[in-house]
Amino acid sequence: MSQESSHRIGVLVDDGSNPFELACMTEVLGIDRPEVGGLLYDLRFCAPQPRTTMRQAFFVMTGTAGLELLDDVDTVIVPNRPDTDRPHPPRVLEALRRAHARGARMVGMCSGAFTLAEAGLLDGRSATVHWQWIDRFRAAHPEVDLRPDVLFVDDGDVLTAAGSASALDLALHIVARDHGAQTAAAVARRRVFAAHRPGGQRQFIETPLARSPRSDPLARVLEWASERLDQRLDVATLAAHAGLSRAALHRRFRSELGVTPLAWVVAQRIAHARRLLETTDLPVERIARLAGLGTGTTLRTHLQAATGLGPRDYRRHHATRE
Repeated sequence: MSQESSHRIGVLVDDGSNPFELACMTEVLGIDRPEVGGLLYDLRFCAPQPRTTMRQAFFVMTGTAGLELLDDVDTVIVPNRPDTDRPHPPRVLEALRRAHARGARMVGMCSGAFTLAEAGLLDGRSATVHWQWIDRFRAAHPEVDLRPDVLFVDDGDVLTAAGSASALDLALHIVARDHGAQTAAAVARRRVFAAHRPGGQRQFIETPLARSPRSDPLARVLEWASERLDQRLDVATLAAHAGLSRAALHRRFRSELGVTPLAWVVAQRIAHARRLLETTDLPVERIARLAGLGTGTTLRTHLQAATGLGPRDYRRHHATRE
């Protein structure tokens, strides 16, 4: 039988919002997951009015809670908004400020960053927004440290995503942060969604990654490298296995994955170290070597940057022995 989650998420529904981002967050965060022990979160919707019309009047959402829901949740998700120049009702902004002031985690999807900024919750903070809104956002909110051209930004208690498919990336990042990389990977597999996209990846990818390792040199070298993270994996080694020049390899990684070859390798190594911390009792130094990170100090530095936790605290929070 599935267990109930004690972590409450309130999703603010906005008039004219694209339902895709809402569906992404619901799919990853709100649906019962027997394969990982049940509900990961108690997710509920709220709105400032009883009826909320979605984008292009596709449908009307009813039966949502009122804004008072935000006074009693642990995470608040703010969706995209169709008209970024239209001010929000003061009671909506005040509800967001109250939630943040008492310690709730705030998540902005796509142009939802405008809403968080309008509420004053992004002043002096790092954030991102969909690439088409970058100039408008900078002009309206110069006090925000805008990070253009990334999928999402985790600034501790405030997270923002560029929108569309990056909603899935941020949702999986939240699961990994709260429940560990192993659980996030299980959810990603169930959704048939690749879980390798870090927040720093570019928003716009020119071409999709080929799916046949046997026919594509980049896909082939990704599979090969993933099985040899404890070995030397410099650009020359990767390029030689792919049968490409180093320059060509860089171009393929940048155009199809949005990161450099070494950045991809480091991300895979950190993910592997997290899985080992979660599922084994191996010493930290041993895990660092198996993940190709060299020393426990290097692992600790990377893990702290990625999760805010050192190896000991990460293991205590996310241990899921197999």
